[in-house]
Amino acid sequence: MKRARLIPTLLFALTLTIVLGGCQDKKESGKESKNNESSTETKAEPTMGGSIVVGIPQDIEDSLDPHKSVAAGTKEVLFNIYEGLVKPDEKGNYIDAVAQSHTISEDGKTYTFTLREGVKFHNGADVTVDDVKYSIERCAGITEGTEPLIAAFSNVENVETPDDKTIVIHLKEADTEFLAYLIVAVIPKDAQDLATNPVGTGPFMYASRSPQENIKIKKFADYWDTENQAYLDEVTFKVVSDSNAIVTGLKGGSLDMVARIDSNQSAQLKGEDFTIYEGGMNLVQALYLNNGEAPFDNVKVRQALCYAVNRQDVLDMIADGKGTIIGSSMFPAFDKYYMPELADKYPQDAGKAKALLAEAGYPDGFDMTITVPSNYQQHVDTAQILVEQLKQIGVNAKIQLVEWDSWLSDVYGDRKFQSTVVGVDAAYLSGRALLERFTSDSSKNFINFHNEEYDKLYQQVKKSTDDKEQTELYKKMETILADDAANVYIQDMASEVALRKSYSGFEFYPLYVLDLAKIYKVK
Repeated sequence: MKRARLIPTLLFALTLTIVLGGCQDKKESGKESKNNESSTETKAEPTMGGSIVVGIPQDIEDSLDPHKSVAAGTKEVLFNIYEGLVKPDEKGNYIDAVAQSHTISEDGKTYTFTLREGVKFHNGADVTVDDVKYSIERCAGITEGTEPLIAAFSNVENVETPDDKTIVIHLKEADTEFLAYLIVAVIPKDAQDLATNPVGTGPFMYASRSPQENIKIKKFADYWDTENQAYLDEVTFKVVSDSNAIVTGLKGGSLDMVARIDSNQSAQLKGEDFTIYEGGMNLVQALYLNNGEAPFDNVKVRQALCYAVNRQDVLDMIADGKGTIIGSSMFPAFDKYYMPELADKYPQDAGKAKALLAEAGYPDGFDMTITVPSNYQQHVDTAQILVEQLKQIGVNAKIQLVEWDSWLSDVYGDRKFQSTVVGVDAAYLSGRALLERFTSDSSKNFINFHNEEYDKLYQQVKKSTDDKEQTELYKKMETILADDAANVYIQDMASEVALRKSYSGFEFYPLYVLDLAKIYKVK
């Protein structure tokens, strides 16, 4: 199948790479490897048709509305249903999608798009410039007179449609990274209840949902890209919240594919009828600390916890050493922004940790709670290791397991927690997508981090149109997060994907997504 034309962007002067395999110590952070490798994969001729059952660790608890969903697990499903003016490919480039072409003004303030002909919504309606205008203005909080649904869209001044083919987005201030955010879904201007009935333009359309059981999507026969239509007729995302049931489901035939299995599960599948793909998960896994609540409002306490942790032991014990140790909120796929040296900032040193606790007024340590979503076994395993390591400095941590919907509402939404172990994704192919969440007034700043210098740097990077200057500003922001020990940063986890050998076509992306349009049954 012929792939769509690639578009060079102002954002990425180089192609994003995926970090694969096992980085055995900190010095290998950022090491490049081949993408989509598997020793057991065999190339086969694809066929059209068929179905697949994909195991996912949680139901969609936030919203099927693409402009309001926040959970990475939700977005990986919606990736198959929705498209924006542009969309990412597996190499980190942007492909024109709903738009046929685009231009960006030299001052970075005007983005002009030409609408592609023949693009239809899943309800059969043609996509118009009015739909695109509505979608952008909705994200900007213009259409509905609300706060922006997506922070980056607060910079949108207005959207013009001078004719039935052209969309012009005017920004208040220059933003050469704004293209990354225009992967946001184009929706019908008269859409009703997207939270339960999504209508997009992607290769698959929403079919049905059984809460806590499954979500079904089916091939969209009128997909605009006739050369790259989905192979499969139907995909069922089956909720498997019990990690112990994953291997049983795969071996028993009730599951055909599961992404992000752990090393123990992978080992149990070796010799079975599965291809195991290894790659980077493109997540920042950390012990996230509520900086607004004692004792974590004290930087010395946060630094003490960083010195107490042995990150390599975490990798060794939960993933046979696979993964990449990181030291701030940036992962290696963002090569030009990533700072591997920050992984060395807090080598394990119990003596220094205890001294910092004493200086902070906790010479005998303290008690703390680590809230962890029970459906993510890697995070549960990591928390268990951290509990043992923290004991060495007198910190008594207990694990509180919660359901995913509770984590979203209580921890992420209401910020009612002391600490939590999760992985945070980028959502967009932009360095800003990882770093803007820690600005003081960000609605995504669930750890309540506050640093005036950090906020000033963020305002500078938003106004900058120079790629080199932006890169340096981002690195300064990453360094502040590390110096202030905003969180106990651990790793970009290794990702292992199990796919039954009667299927092929899986590819890793530099985002937390699953592209089911590429999966096919083999002859």
